Amino acid sequence: MFDQLLASMQVVALPLKSKFRGITMREVALFEGPAGWGEFAPFLEYDDSESSTWLLSAIDAASNPVPMAHRGFIKVNATLPALNGAKEIEELLWSFSGCDTVKIKVGENLGEDIVRVAQVRALLPKAKLRLDVNGAWSVDQALINLYEIYEEVGPLEYVEQPCATLNELRQLKEKLAFEIKIAGDEVIRKAKDPFAINLQDAVDILMLKVSPLGGITRAREIGAHHKLPMVVSSALDSAVGISYGLQLAASLPSLDYSCGLATGQLLSADIANMSLQNGELAVRSVSPDADLLAKYAVPVERLTWWKERTKRAFYAGAENEIKARGWNW
Repeated sequence: MFDQLLASMQVVALPLKSKFRGITMREVALFEGPAGWGEFAPFLEYDDSESSTWLLSAIDAASNPVPMAHRGFIKVNATLPALNGAKEIEELLWSFSGCDTVKIKVGENLGEDIVRVAQVRALLPKAKLRLDVNGAWSVDQALINLYEIYEEVGPLEYVEQPCATLNELRQLKEKLAFEIKIAGDEVIRKAKDPFAINLQDAVDILMLKVSPLGGITRAREIGAHHKLPMVVSSALDSAVGISYGLQLAASLPSLDYSCGLATGQLLSADIANMSLQNGELAVRSVSPDADLLAKYAVPVERLTWWKERTKRAFYAGAENEIKARGWNW
């Protein structure tokens, strides 16, 4: 079946509204399986081993039925990249129709971060604000920077991955002079074994991203294992990949926070319609539009590159995990 996957693969390049994670174009590989469409889109700098969990996720979605849903709509947050132009920030925030929670990328420059967060507070005075640092701060930097931002804008819902390691996060929680929850992202999805790590006294909220964690099935297992409140987020996916996050969020017994699944609003174009209504997204399976696949298709050399990358990721870890799970593949 792996040969069939490669034969059916299509790759698109989707433009972004503004630079995010250093890119202005998002390449996504897609293939169709017996249960639906698979999306394989690890970021270009990821090695074969890290990419293998993304391929496992795509194969899971294309091969296995979705879990039972407890809800049909998922409340989502707005996501603001590290933008500094006031007009650009305002225009992007207004595109997140009805969202009452905003996740703001910070971590590179404290002065710019404070201005960015303060502008969001001024534009949306009643919104819940989250910060995403991507592990960029030391413990001392986090203590100073979080206090400075808190003094400027008031309470925050949580801060995501303020420091890189679990030990640093524990130290930070011990030393913080005010109450703020810490969400763990990279410490979970980049762990060699997400089941073996001890999150006690380091993380309050579990960030689940379907593709980096190896699919809906594995993400559900990780969430159940750690027994923490969960937020489901996306990884700058197309509408197909976003649908996996929605299905995961819908399957969780409880969901106490808005989810970071509206990142499609950061794209200028997508391969399927996913309409944001009153801060919510509907839970459904998504198939790409054939005309849009053709419109945004990459040149043949990029398609060949992605097929070669898929082969490497398969043999770097995905194949063994598929066999261990007994999937019909």
